[in-house]
Amino acid sequence: MNQDAKESPNDLFAQALSSAGLVDYQSGSVVSRTILKKGTGNVTLFAFDAGEELSEHTAPFDALVFILDGRAEITIAGETLTAAAGEFVIMPADSPHALRANERFKMALVMIRS
Repeated sequence: MNQDAKESPNDLFAQALSSAGLVDYQSGSVVSRTILKKGTGNVTLFAFDAGEELSEHTAPFDALVFILDGRAEITIAGETLTAAAGEFVIMPADSPHALRANERFKMALVMIRS
């Protein structure tokens, strides 16, 4: 994953921002950009090229995945679902989950410490 280091997350405070413009697709990659990071959780934007994925893992955070563009395949505890732009999925802390891009998609990931 690539992380854009041009600005710190604090540079984004107190302004209206375009979520689509804060992270760009890159061929054959998953691109991420953290836009808010705190001890209680964080917000990260992702752009997945078609065919890319995050393999199954767990996290000690409840997580909300909001699809900004395209469509994502999300597996949570062995159950697979599809979420499209404008939809969100809540993933419980410590539950195994994975994401796959059958087509390009962008998402915002909001993680909140349980």
